[in-house]
Amino acid sequence: MTAEASGALAAAARRWADFFESLSPATLDDITRHCRPDVRFKDPFNDITGIDNLRRVFEHMFETLDEPVFKVTDIAVSEQAAYLRWDFFFTPKGQANKSWTITGMSEVRFDDDFRVLSHVDHWDAGEQFYARLPVLGHIIHWVRSKVSSA
Repeated sequence: MTAEASGALAAAARRWADFFESLSPATLDDITRHCRPDVRFKDPFNDITGIDNLRRVFEHMFETLDEPVFKVTDIAVSEQAAYLRWDFFFTPKGQANKSWTITGMSEVRFDDDFRVLSHVDHWDAGEQFYARLPVLGHIIHWVRSKVSSA
């Protein structure tokens, strides 16, 4: 990869990170400037293709969470992809005293025009989500205590 292409990829990654950090119902229409129509998005709950489906994922996020905010804490760029480390802060609707933070990493691939081709989130849903749920969380903690060497 040339230095120019590497710089363009880094700039595209920074634009995508900025979009995520400013994501709100008011900025959701900007997604078409950043993504291909056939963008793939995958996280522990979704595996979808298409910009309309991605928009629905974000709309659902805003419908079910209060004040969801992403903070990108690091960006790394290889010859083929960008990697964004982030913290996701939110409160489930109706649970003002239960703020959550999820830490993860996204592998983002771009097309030749530096539009997002795929965005794959990697984070531990078992530890950071399921273990915090009432009944399921107790079961997960019990199982962990049985298999842990510590």
